[in-house]
Amino acid sequence: MTVLTHTPTDVTPERLAQARKAVLSSSIGAALEWFDIIVYASFALVIADNFFPQTDKTLGLILTFATFAISYLVRPLGGMLIGGYGDRHGRKKALTLTLLLMMVGTLLMAAAPTHAAVGAWAGVIILVSRLVQGFSAGGEFGSATTFLVETAPHRKAYYASWQVASQGISMFLASAFGYVLFNQLSKQDLYSWGWRIPFLLGCLIGPVGLYIRARLSETKEFTDSTPHQAPIRATFTHHLGRVLTGSACVGVATISVYLILFMPTYAVKNLDVPASAAYLGGIVAGVVTMVGVPLVGRLADRVGPAKVMVWAAVGALVLAWPLFAIVIASPTVPVLVVAIGVLGVIMAFYFGPLPALLSVLFPSDVRATGVSVTYNVGVTVMGGIAPLVLTWLIGLTGSLSAPSFYYMVVAVISLVGLGVARRRYGVG
Repeated sequence: MTVLTHTPTDVTPERLAQARKAVLSSSIGAALEWFDIIVYASFALVIADNFFPQTDKTLGLILTFATFAISYLVRPLGGMLIGGYGDRHGRKKALTLTLLLMMVGTLLMAAAPTHAAVGAWAGVIILVSRLVQGFSAGGEFGSATTFLVETAPHRKAYYASWQVASQGISMFLASAFGYVLFNQLSKQDLYSWGWRIPFLLGCLIGPVGLYIRARLSETKEFTDSTPHQAPIRATFTHHLGRVLTGSACVGVATISVYLILFMPTYAVKNLDVPASAAYLGGIVAGVVTMVGVPLVGRLADRVGPAKVMVWAAVGALVLAWPLFAIVIASPTVPVLVVAIGVLGVIMAFYFGPLPALLSVLFPSDVRATGVSVTYNVGVTVMGGIAPLVLTWLIGLTGSLSAPSFYYMVVAVISLVGLGVARRRYGVG
């Protein structure tokens, strides 16, 4: 069975210092990526009103989430091209490229004129912003995860888990912004200019990340190896089974994130719960992720990533329907906050070990490409389109429990993927 191993001679002060720099650099990139994504999803109602002011409010919301979902269609392409670039020219160069593109996407969003100013072109600008963001995000996870795993001298699952913990930081900050802005600003101010504040803050994160990444050294594993000249072709011709298996394994991680992001819209539109309640839940989930994921990473180093993820996937399958049933039966602020907090715990236990599992699934010469493509196919198919699908399912069936059934289906897919990863590919 393949495991993440190390020898005592690997753990030198120099390598530990480099690993800590890698954690900081990767965390900033992931934080910017997810901060932008979470803010967009959290302010979906405001964005829909500003950029897709349809007569039918549900249609405007669907168009907002459709723009969000379309950006995910380019993520696998970004994963292939940027991941391949990282396998040929180095992890550091790929990470610099992704952060530059992210800054462009976030800036476009922060400065985008609304429908009232430029008509239908407002929606086009938002779409371009999401496409740039999606393309760059497609290469970020795989490149950063590969960099972290190859830099870490030991406890590789722990170091790789910081890629996810930083998403908890983003969830906390984005939810905190939502809570403060919805409570402190009038509706007119929030809809006219207040929603731009988080995106403007995101524009300030990028330069810090670029400065840190410029001071990193390339991983020894890459410099000591002969770069693969056709990593994209090799990934699909020799490792397609690993790509499909890993994509299935991504399921519970990505759907947990997007259910948490979907909750503000779900609660406000369907349960008449104040938006502040869902944002409080997001703050709780963010704290759980920030604190819990590194601890789960340590656990994964001891027992194996796949085993921890199986426990979490079973939890998702068992708890999905009861969680939504309780929220629907008692749509109060405390109940909603607790429900989102439970989703955060499931996400922490499942998502925390995922980077380590995906990285060990692929050999080093195609690792950045393989992890990037695998992660983004899974995220696109089961996560990125989730807000759009869930909004459509609730409208189609009239059932407020529809999100729980979607969650359960994804949990089953992930359990199948984990079973194949363990039995066929020997991933521990």
